[in-house]
Amino acid sequence: MKSSTTLSLLREALLTFVVSIILFGPISGLVLDGFSFTNQLGRAVMLAAIVTVGRVLISLIRMSALGAHLAKMVANNGTGVTVMTGKEKSPALILIALFASGLCLPFFTDKYLLGIAILALIYCLLGLGLNIVVGLAGLLDLGFVAFYAVGAYLLALGSQYLGLGFWGALIIAPFLAALFGMVLAFPVLKMHGDYLAIVTLGFGEIIRLILNNWLEFTGGPNGSPVPPPTFLGLEFGRTAKQGGTPFHEYFGIPYSADYKFWFIYFVLFLVVCLAIYVVQRLRVIPLGRMWEALREDEIACRSLGVNHVFTKLTAFMLGASTGGIAGVFFAVHQGFVNPTSFTFFESALILAIVVLGGLGSTVGVIAAALVLTILPEMLREFAEYRVFIFGVLMVVMMIWKPRGLVRVKRPAFFPSSSAKTIGNVPAFVPQAEVEANR
Repeated sequence: MKSSTTLSLLREALLTFVVSIILFGPISGLVLDGFSFTNQLGRAVMLAAIVTVGRVLISLIRMSALGAHLAKMVANNGTGVTVMTGKEKSPALILIALFASGLCLPFFTDKYLLGIAILALIYCLLGLGLNIVVGLAGLLDLGFVAFYAVGAYLLALGSQYLGLGFWGALIIAPFLAALFGMVLAFPVLKMHGDYLAIVTLGFGEIIRLILNNWLEFTGGPNGSPVPPPTFLGLEFGRTAKQGGTPFHEYFGIPYSADYKFWFIYFVLFLVVCLAIYVVQRLRVIPLGRMWEALREDEIACRSLGVNHVFTKLTAFMLGASTGGIAGVFFAVHQGFVNPTSFTFFESALILAIVVLGGLGSTVGVIAAALVLTILPEMLREFAEYRVFIFGVLMVVMMIWKPRGLVRVKRPAFFPSSSAKTIGNVPAFVPQAEVEANR
C-alpha cells in the first residue's frame, strides 16, 4: 500500500475517532446518578474505536477491485427506470401460484402468524393507497393516517349509533374516506413540496385530536368497541349475540376461535388482490398517465391542457378510499379502536413503505409492506432497538437503492392498429390491448 494511501487512512481514522468521541462521550460516557453523574468514558472510547475500525474496513474494501465493482452496482441502481419492450413473458403462472399460496396460508399457520399476515395485508392496502398519491401523482401526503382512522371509526361508531355492520362499513368506507380526501385536496391544489406536506400533516393531526377530545361521540382516549364480522347472518362466536346463527352450528363442525380470523384473512386477501389489479389498470389508462405527468412536471402538464384540479382530486380521493377500506379491516381485526392507533408514526411508516418499495412500483410497495410488518415481529427480542434498526435500514436503503427495492417499470405503448388518430398523430395503446385485439 502506498504511503499516501496509508496517510489518508490514518487521517480518516483519526477524524472518525474524534467525531465519535464527541458524539458518544456525553451520551454513553456520562451516566446520571441522582443529582450527580459517574464517569464512564471507557465505554465511549470503546464505541468510538469500533466505529473507527468499521470505517477503516469500509475504506479498504472500497479500494479493492470487489469494492469498486460493488460501488458501480450501487451507482447503477439509482438511475432511471425500466421501460418495458412489450416482449416480456407473462407472469401469469407466478401470479396464479402466489394467489393459490395466499389462499392456502391459513390452513398451515397458527393464530399468531395469521394475525401478522392480516396486519401485513392491511399495510399493503395502505401502501397501495398512498402510492397513488405520492408515487404516481407526486403529492407528498403526511396525513394519510387520517383516512385510515375514518374507515376504522366508521365501523366502530356506525355500529354503535346506526347499527352498521362489517359489510355495510366496507361498502360505505371508501366513499366516506374519498369525501374526506376531497375536503383535504381542495385547500392544497396550489401547494407543492414542503407546504403540501405541512398541510397534510396538520390534517392528520386534526382528525386524531377530534377523535381524542370528542368524548361524548367517539369515546375519546377510551376508544370504542367494534362488533365482530358476520357472513350471511352467520356469527363466528361460540354463541349468537347479534341475532344470527353460530357458524360452527350451521355447518355442524366443532367450534374454533380461528374461524373469525380465517374469514377476515380471506376477505382481506381478495380485496388486496382486487386493489392490486385496479392500481395496475389505473397506471395504463389516461388518468394514470396524467398522474405521472403531473408528478414529473406540473407546469408542462398544464401547458398541454391537462386539468390539474381533476387530476389531483382523483389521486387524493382514490388513495383515501383505499385507506378507508384498510381502516375497516383494522377495526374488525382488533375488535377495538382508539386514537393512539392513528398517530403520525403510522403515516411515517406508510410513507416509508412507499419510498422503500419504490415510488410508483406496486410490487415494491407490497414487498416493503411485508418486510416492514414482519421484521418488527422477528425483532421482538430487541424491542428497545427496533426503531433504531428501522432507521439504520432506511439509511442503508437510501444509499444502496434510492429508488426503492424494486426498479420502477413503465408499460410499453405502441401505435394502435386501428385508424384512430389525434390530429395527425396516431393514438397509442398499451401492449396488453394490442395483444388482445389480435
